[in-house]
Amino acid sequence: MSESTWSPSSIETDRRAFRRSRTVRSAAVSAVSTVVVLGVLGWLITHSAGWPRVQETFFSWDKAVESFPAVLKGLWLNIRLMVVCGLSILVLGLTLAIMRTLRGPIFFPLRLLATVYVDLFRGLPLLLLLLLLGLGVPALRLPNVPTELVFWGAVAIILSYSAYVAEVFRAGIESVHPSQRAASRALGLSNGQTLRHVVLPQAVRRVAPPLMNDFVSLQKDSGLIAVLGAIDAIRAAQIETATDFNYTPYVVAGVLFLCLTIPMARLTDRVARKQGWHGAGGTL
Repeated sequence: MSESTWSPSSIETDRRAFRRSRTVRSAAVSAVSTVVVLGVLGWLITHSAGWPRVQETFFSWDKAVESFPAVLKGLWLNIRLMVVCGLSILVLGLTLAIMRTLRGPIFFPLRLLATVYVDLFRGLPLLLLLLLLGLGVPALRLPNVPTELVFWGAVAIILSYSAYVAEVFRAGIESVHPSQRAASRALGLSNGQTLRHVVLPQAVRRVAPPLMNDFVSLQKDSGLIAVLGAIDAIRAAQIETATDFNYTPYVVAGVLFLCLTIPMARLTDRVARKQGWHGAGGTL
C-alpha cells in the first residue's frame, strides 16, 4: 500500500480521539480548579479586616504611577550590572575550573590557588563582600584605585559568583568520561586541543541549566548593591518610600525584577528539559 493512500485504522482513530478528549478534559479541570482556588484566596484577602490598610500602603495605584519612572531608571543600573558581571563571571569561573582540573604535579600551585579562591569566596556572604569592598576599599583612598561604589559592588558580585560557577564548570568537565580524553590523545590531539575541542563543548552543554539558574540568582542579587548607596531599582524605591512611608514603590521594584527573572526561569526549564533533565520545572 502506498503512503499516499494510507489511513489509520478505526482502532487508532478511536485511540487518538480518546487522547484528545483526555487532554481537553485535563485542561478544563486545571483551568476550573485554578480559577476556583484563586477566586477563594482573592475573596478571603480582599474581605479581611486589614485589607483597606494593606491596599493603601502596598498597592496604591497613584503611588505606583508616581514612583515607576524613578524605579525603572534604577533598574537600568541593575541590568547593566547583570550583563557585565555575568560575562565576567563566566570567564573567571571557567578559568578557575580549568585550573582545578589541570593534571600533573607541575600544575599543583594553580590547583591550590583555584581551590583556595573557591573555598574563600564560597564561604564569605555576598553582603559581607559588598560591605568590605564597596565601603572599605574606597575609604583607603589608595592612588590609582577606583573609588566608585558601583565598580566595587560589581567586583564583589563577580568574586562571589565566580566561585560557585567554577564548581559548576568543574562538575561538567569531570563528568566527561576519561575515555574521551584517551581517544583524543590517540588521535594525536594535544592536552590543550583535547580540552578545547572535546571536553569543554560537552561540559558546557551538560551544565547549561545550572549556569542559567545561577544567572537567575544574579539577576536578583544585583539589587544588593543598594546597600552601598548606588541608585538601583531597590534604592530608588527606598527613596520614593521615604517621602510618605508608602511601600508601593517596593512592590513596583519587585514586579520589575519578576519581569526579568520569570522569563529567564522558564527558559532555563525549557533548556533543562531539552537536555534531558525531565524533572526541571515540573509540568509548567
